[in-house]
Amino acid sequence: MLPPLTTATPASSCLASGGAIRREYFTKHCHISRSCGGSCFPKTSRCSLHFNFNGRTCSRIGRVKTRCLHHQQHIVPNITSDISDGTRQEHNDVLKATLIWRAIKLPIYSVALVPLTVGGAAAYLQTGLFSARRYIVLLVSSVLIITWLNLSNDVYDFDTGADKNKKESVVNLVGSRSEPLIAAYLSLAIGFIGLSWVSVDAGSMRSLILLAFAIFCGYAYQCPPFRLSYQGLGEPLCFAAFGPFATTAFYLLLGSTSGTIFLPLTRTVLSSSLLVGLTTSLILFCSHFHQVEEDIAVGKMSPLVKMGTERGSMVVKGAVFALYSLLFVLGLFRTLPITCIVLCALTLPIGKLVVNFVKENHEDKGKIFMAKYYSVRLHALFGAAMTAGLVSARILGKPVGV
Repeated sequence: MLPPLTTATPASSCLASGGAIRREYFTKHCHISRSCGGSCFPKTSRCSLHFNFNGRTCSRIGRVKTRCLHHQQHIVPNITSDISDGTRQEHNDVLKATLIWRAIKLPIYSVALVPLTVGGAAAYLQTGLFSARRYIVLLVSSVLIITWLNLSNDVYDFDTGADKNKKESVVNLVGSRSEPLIAAYLSLAIGFIGLSWVSVDAGSMRSLILLAFAIFCGYAYQCPPFRLSYQGLGEPLCFAAFGPFATTAFYLLLGSTSGTIFLPLTRTVLSSSLLVGLTTSLILFCSHFHQVEEDIAVGKMSPLVKMGTERGSMVVKGAVFALYSLLFVLGLFRTLPITCIVLCALTLPIGKLVVNFVKENHEDKGKIFMAKYYSVRLHALFGAAMTAGLVSARILGKPVGV
């Protein structure tokens, strides 16, 4: 029941044929009750008794139909039920919108943006070249490839029962398996055509081979007959696909021209790709925390199933420590520009946030769901800092790692 909006509830009473009628009125959505005594009102009565209260005065402004039978009490109309139904419908609409947002996984698409941008920045440091046209085509193609990964992962997890209780699964939301699967492989086909076009335009078949390896890692991760993620091998595949394979390939594509005979693989781009691969793998690792029970039920041996969430929180701490330790070591040996070291070091607070959040909430299935999104923030910010550091090094005229 909605609380009354006035400080006191106005009431009136009347006497008729030995029966007493007590009327209570509530503002906005009225909850009207009548009690009857004696032998009065044997039949339905209709009254115009809807009042508007202003201070101590009241006036009739509408009609309310009521019914009072012998020795009974009635609540008319049942407005509380209508309000509850409306509130429940509104809640369901909000919940569905949240599920759709989770199904889209928009923040996860940073894994398409970061390898491309870092690879392009490494190419700019090496050659001073940057092709906006190629960058846009590669970005759209990469987004389509990630769409394939997300949709096909939902379909194949649905087949094994891993997503049976996952409300944000695209298959569960759409109510169909075939439509997401068709959309997945259509995205893969269009995305690969875009990657191939840029590779031909740049005259770099090496990059296309690297990208094909990256896509195969994604296929082996989730698709039959491999399903290597069910053997706990998802993180190594993710590291290779988005780190050395994809980042290096984008470096070759954005740093090459049709007249370039050979673009060297420098220590800088290889080191950058390792850091990108590490932050990307951390996202995948953190995504397992909230679904350990579901993975166990279908025999999916994710790292968290094997080691438990407590040890998993220690792995997260070790991974973040390794990320920044490796960063400083690479800077010490001048493999990365000092600008990269300084700017990437500024992301330490978000790294600490990831570690503390997982440590405090690894047993809370409701809260730990956010761990992967905190990891996405670290991945995106670290990648942006790396990009800015590489571009700044070129502008300042301090190339390294050749």
